[in-house]
Amino acid sequence: MNSEIQRRRTFAIISHPDAGKTTLTEKLLLFGGQIQVAGAVKNNKIRKTATSDWMEIEKQRGISVTTSVMEFDYDGYKVNILDTPGHQDFAEDTFRTLTAVDSVIIVVDGAKGVETQTRKLMTVCRMRNTPVIIFINKMDREGRDPFDLLDELEKELQISVRPLSWPINQGAKFKGVYNIYEERLNLFTPDKQKVTETVEVEIHSSELEARVGEKDAQKLRDDLELIDGVYPPFDVETYLSADVAPVFFGSALNNFGVKELLDCFVKIAPSPRPTMAEERTVSPEEDRFTGFIFKITANIDPNHRSCIAFCKVCSGKFQRNAPYQHVRLGKTVRFSSPTQFMAQRKSTIEEAWPGDIVGLPDNQIFKIGDTLTEGELLHFRGLPCFSPELFKYIENDDPMKSKQLEKGISQLMNEGVAQLFVNQFNSRKIIGTVGQLQFEVIQYRLENEYGARCRWEPVGLYKACWIESDDAAEMEQFKKRKYQYMAKDLEGRDVFLADSGYVLQMAQQDFKHIKFHFTSEF
Repeated sequence: MNSEIQRRRTFAIISHPDAGKTTLTEKLLLFGGQIQVAGAVKNNKIRKTATSDWMEIEKQRGISVTTSVMEFDYDGYKVNILDTPGHQDFAEDTFRTLTAVDSVIIVVDGAKGVETQTRKLMTVCRMRNTPVIIFINKMDREGRDPFDLLDELEKELQISVRPLSWPINQGAKFKGVYNIYEERLNLFTPDKQKVTETVEVEIHSSELEARVGEKDAQKLRDDLELIDGVYPPFDVETYLSADVAPVFFGSALNNFGVKELLDCFVKIAPSPRPTMAEERTVSPEEDRFTGFIFKITANIDPNHRSCIAFCKVCSGKFQRNAPYQHVRLGKTVRFSSPTQFMAQRKSTIEEAWPGDIVGLPDNQIFKIGDTLTEGELLHFRGLPCFSPELFKYIENDDPMKSKQLEKGISQLMNEGVAQLFVNQFNSRKIIGTVGQLQFEVIQYRLENEYGARCRWEPVGLYKACWIESDDAAEMEQFKKRKYQYMAKDLEGRDVFLADSGYVLQMAQQDFKHIKFHFTSEF
């Protein structure tokens, strides 16, 4: 069992939109032998879109709107990649994904540097002490000075960095990357399909000049000397304790610098780590199986209208057809066809180990955050729903299809795409989201996956907060006074929909014994 755990590497790839995250995922799969030819993500002539963007709307927009899971074997290691949406409107999906991984690769655009979304995601990694590797992408384009980028990373992401590869020039003059970790020179030939040659060159030999020219050879030696002077030698322990982030340079589109990243990553990245439950800490080496659901996706296969719940195995060994306890429902469940993924292609598996992500067929029994065990009552936490900031009434646009609309809304809300509140005053359904784009995705998916048409109507709200109180009389009084703004969420909890910041502030002042929560975890 131990050797299976040791060879697992489960990580998420995160970044600002357009930094090249999906392209990098795809090149990692190329090295893992999972795909034979990389689909040029941007090229419309090649109708093979990125493997990890499988929803129709993702192909049309060229962005990722949902986390996809892929796994492959590489060099004796079993690698599980979660490619997350970069767009801030889907940040919640990404935050939840970060609870299911042991380490993270952040992709930074070499020309743009650190962007807003990257900062936010880094905050979540810091909260959870997740080890981070940074990949600076697009070195084959004109960009910023590598030293300036390193300074910016330290300042903006509040983490020490240590370069483990170094670019020789950039843009049109980009000649390659010197692999500091393995002390090898990798020369660059732009090619989207094949992998570039690696040359072993002693850094102080005259062969370096012959390969990259006198000027670049001298600059590389000076840079490396400066790096050794400024940054302490790389120590794996500081990376594992999330104090230092190793940095790699390359161009994912042209397959460059990706292999160095992957080779170093599988060696130094952590194998599955203990998971905190409310009751105790669960170690991956335990004999008994435990796992939690961090994501639910409806309609991965449009022909079967099936829901899949993604379960992260935390300890023990998961086995097909074995009886497991569904802690929230208090009943025993068995899975005859658990799957593992290659984006939307999936294959049935017999067993899975800690660190693996298993797809479980879901006939509406799962919610995000559910725990599965071999009988022990455990609750894994850390899967928050944030208070939404945009609200709209959702109305049926086709009275003949009200059943389909009901089903569609219920499945999409269980996925955690957005949050549904039912107004207690007029019983109208209100959808709350973190970003505008989510409304479009919901409308698109309802029509294309469920055959139901909806329309949005404006509602002037500022924020939703969950409320609770030990003082029943005060709660009753609050509900009476605010009856037009009271709603219930999917769990049937009380939610106050404040229509302005001022109203919310006054409510907090007037009702001292009521607690107002801005995430659903309390």
